[in-house]
Amino acid sequence: MKNNPKGYVSFVLHAHLPFVHHPESEDYLEEQWLFEAISETYIPLLLNFGKLENEHVDFRITMSMTPPLLNMLDNTLLQERYIKYLLSHIELAKKEVIRNQDNESLKNLAQYYVDRYSNDLHVFKDVYKCNIISGFKHFQDIGVLEIITCGATHGYFPILYVNEKTVRAQIAVGVKCYEKYFGRKPRGIWLPECGYVPEADKYLREFGIQYVITETHGILYANPTPIYGTLAPIVSPDGIVAFGRDLESSRQVWSSINGYPGDFNYREWYRDIGYDAPYDYIKPYIACNGARVPTGIKYYRITGKNCEKDYYNLQWAQDSINKQAGHFFDSREKQITEAANFTQNPPIVLCPYDAELYGHWWYEGPDWLYTLFKKIYYDKCDFDLITPSEYIDKYPQMQMCSPCISSWGANGYSEIWLNHLNDYAHKHLHVAGDRMCELANLFPNAKGLKKKALNQCARELLLAQSSDWLFIITNGTMVDYAKKRIKDHIGRFTKLYYQIKNDEIDENFLLDIQEKDCLFPDIDYNIYGWFLLFYIKTKLKLSFTILVWSFYVDNILFFQNFIL
Repeated sequence: MKNNPKGYVSFVLHAHLPFVHHPESEDYLEEQWLFEAISETYIPLLLNFGKLENEHVDFRITMSMTPPLLNMLDNTLLQERYIKYLLSHIELAKKEVIRNQDNESLKNLAQYYVDRYSNDLHVFKDVYKCNIISGFKHFQDIGVLEIITCGATHGYFPILYVNEKTVRAQIAVGVKCYEKYFGRKPRGIWLPECGYVPEADKYLREFGIQYVITETHGILYANPTPIYGTLAPIVSPDGIVAFGRDLESSRQVWSSINGYPGDFNYREWYRDIGYDAPYDYIKPYIACNGARVPTGIKYYRITGKNCEKDYYNLQWAQDSINKQAGHFFDSREKQITEAANFTQNPPIVLCPYDAELYGHWWYEGPDWLYTLFKKIYYDKCDFDLITPSEYIDKYPQMQMCSPCISSWGANGYSEIWLNHLNDYAHKHLHVAGDRMCELANLFPNAKGLKKKALNQCARELLLAQSSDWLFIITNGTMVDYAKKRIKDHIGRFTKLYYQIKNDEIDENFLLDIQEKDCLFPDIDYNIYGWFLLFYIKTKLKLSFTILVWSFYVDNILFFQNFIL
């Protein structure tokens, strides 16, 4: 790390996928979301982190790894299916080498995919023993990667807060899951969809969270207005530090018009042999229902707009990587040099992105990060890489402001997750949340089968609350699957709810859904019922805390109130 830099750049990658697990069938195409992300994003990131480590390049990066993703990466069935996925892709790529014998360019690209998927298999099976979580943990343990948590199932806090206990449960389960896999408490959290609601701060603080990642306007429209905008974190009245997304650096990567991923030399995402190859030839490698789907084997570069696509050239792609890493480097140097003239502490440029942008959508993204991090380490510049935790430790003094309710996504105020296409779902989610709290209060000391059923109720509620289903419905892709997931989880929850209340639990039904919805094996349903916390403010703005402790006698709830 550099001595006394003028400022810092902080990369934060949000690694998240919804929990998709269908042991009842091998026909669920949605499980490939995970397999594609492992091959195109997670393994490439690990490989590039490893290259930097071996080359003794000191770097810093932050990643959120959400609880659903961690549970899927740790799932034996999904690990086995990923290996089958790789073997199928290696087989197809080898066939492509033969099919393209007369075309040297395509033959070489096909061999590239043989080598790439074969290496993925080696890394996954031999290096990480099917557990790539251990790879990320290693880089955290040596101090170059900071891993942060997220809500248990990526539930959207600003809307879920109709029942604050459901938000508290999302935080509590997310933190517990993190501790299980990484052996420490998380210091930060990626708010699902960057959805900030001030009332959640007290629960973040309760579970040891020190900072959150927010959207730009969550900071800019804070009260009072932050002096330094997003170039410095702010701290909320409840003591939670908020880092806001930098717009300039985000546009350079995210922009669909002039962002780096649109470079004409980069691999074209949409052009795939799953659509181009003869149907009878490709049929064994596409969807089980015969629908053409991407295979991951892509031969073309973006080339240009509204033109015939040219073959992908690895060297040309690397040339663009080098060029754009240099451009990003120079842009941050200029930005930080100018900002350092008016900020009290060295400015921080926060660069948050979906992790899957790097590799899955932007195929060259992981290599771009590697190139950029080497350039920052070796080249003379006035800034350095840093994690949010390191910045807080170095510069604990910051302006107190109240961030505003906000999200990322279109228009920035929850519109993606609450609109005319998906609003029907929310009433069911809220009713289920209230019923879960009811069950926890009615049966605080359940044992045996009833306890298992109550814990499964908690899992079904959490899965139903995933913001992914609402996003997919709004986005218009895989809508039927997203609607089915909400319906299935609410349906399973409701059936269990009445079975528990009537003391008529169907054990076979319970065992069936336990196998399907098997995340959070150590969940405790009592997270929804063990205490209530309220804040009351007087006209003099003196804060009082009312603690309401609950206890039960013969399943009758009594409350004793203490006003401090």
